[in-house]
Amino acid sequence: MSAAAGWYDDQDPRYVRWWDGARWTEHVQPRPEAAPQEPETIAPAPAAEPVDRLSKREARERAAAAEAHIAQLEDLIRRHGTRDFAELDDYRARAQTEAEAARRTGADAASALVAAARAERDRILAEAGAERLRAEQEAGAVRLRAEEEAGATRRRAEAELQAVDEAVHERIEARRAIDAELAAARAELVDVTATAELQGVGLFEHDHPAESSAELASRLEALRYTIKNAVRDKRAVTATSGFTFNGSEAQGRRFVSDMSKVLLRAYNAEAENAVKATRAGNLHVAQNRLTKAAEQIARSGTMIDLRIQDGYHELRLEELQLASAHLRVLQAEKEMERERRAELREQAKASAELQAERERLDKERAHYAATLAALESKGDAEGAARMRDRIEDVDRALVEVDYRAANVRAGYVYVISNVGAFGERMVKIGMTRRLEPMDRVVELGDASVPFRFDVHALFFADDAVGVEAMLHRTFAPQRVNRINLRREFFYVTPDEVLDALKAHAVEIVEFALHPAAEEYRASRALEVPEAAAAG
Repeated sequence: MSAAAGWYDDQDPRYVRWWDGARWTEHVQPRPEAAPQEPETIAPAPAAEPVDRLSKREARERAAAAEAHIAQLEDLIRRHGTRDFAELDDYRARAQTEAEAARRTGADAASALVAAARAERDRILAEAGAERLRAEQEAGAVRLRAEEEAGATRRRAEAELQAVDEAVHERIEARRAIDAELAAARAELVDVTATAELQGVGLFEHDHPAESSAELASRLEALRYTIKNAVRDKRAVTATSGFTFNGSEAQGRRFVSDMSKVLLRAYNAEAENAVKATRAGNLHVAQNRLTKAAEQIARSGTMIDLRIQDGYHELRLEELQLASAHLRVLQAEKEMERERRAELREQAKASAELQAERERLDKERAHYAATLAALESKGDAEGAARMRDRIEDVDRALVEVDYRAANVRAGYVYVISNVGAFGERMVKIGMTRRLEPMDRVVELGDASVPFRFDVHALFFADDAVGVEAMLHRTFAPQRVNRINLRREFFYVTPDEVLDALKAHAVEIVEFALHPAAEEYRASRALEVPEAAAAG
């Protein structure tokens, strides 16, 4: 049974705390002089009055107050559970005994009993507070351990869930990889099937010259794709659709289909052979060969109106054009490389000649200097003067050699022709840095042409490279080889070259308009008696 609600003594003797009938509250206030709530406290007897002067009524009142106070303490003890029941019984018995003694001994004894009970109550409350603190600490420790265990369990669960997610993701990726491989295999199967069908009509992936061309490879790939589509879509050949064989339309259709495949295979084989036989200068030969093959197939398929469709034939002719175009480019590149190497050899020869001439002049000057010293020591003034003139000539030659070696643009420009080899309306315009420019002209006519070249002009220029380039630009429309620009032949006459030199104020001392062509004219002269003798 709980004590009634009211103000009761706090652990701190200076305050009282409110009890709401079930638990202590946080409300406190200073202890009043008189008890704030019931039950009434026993007022202490005046210290001056002797104990035996208490009346029976006053002693009974004080004893009742002590018993009420004890009841309150028992209720507190019972509520906090800090004492055994036997101990509480002993305490209550002692308190009752003390109350009886207080009634007998008077007000002083009752006051002492109340003070002792109050002190005991404070001790019990302190123990109860300590027990409650320990209980709260233990509860906190238990709650902390529970939270830690719960966190560890949650982390384990999350790790297991992540592992499951990763396993599922790996399975999904593996499935996707398998699906991709399956799709690739199916696509490859389709490609293999299509390739087999194309090969059945003679359309193979043969080597093509334009495959190695950076410029033509993409065009060739697109063209081959178009050719394959034409074969797949049955647009390569055309034939009759109402043919019957032994009175059966089904057998007639099968016969037309088989004949179409056979003749298309023959045509594609001929197209492949034509590509392989194509050269830089025989495109028309290869195209005529393929056209004749198409005409032969049309004659062979007259009974069923079978022929190669014009559109498909044009595609295969374009394939030949790509092959020929690439081969022409390769041939031009080879020619240009050959000309470049020849030019490098020419430059090397010119440098070697200049170096050899420099060494010869150095030796000659040293010889003249030694001779001059000997003549001067003998007192031969006339001989010494001649040696000085020779040394000056050598010095001028050395200056010219050094100038030619340092100025790579300086050299000799030549205009030559070969009537016996090229006719009267063709000249070659070039330049050389050789000390003896005629050596270069002789080399040009050694073995490449049946007759030697005739020189129309051969003159030195400080900017021979510029003069040569000017003439090449002037006669660019008349250039014979417009692919290999190192082939310096032009469809012009010597007169036209002379006019161009004059128009650009090029200094020239000699220019021969008419070639001698001695070997050619002598050969022609010998032809007349031989013809007469044969007649």
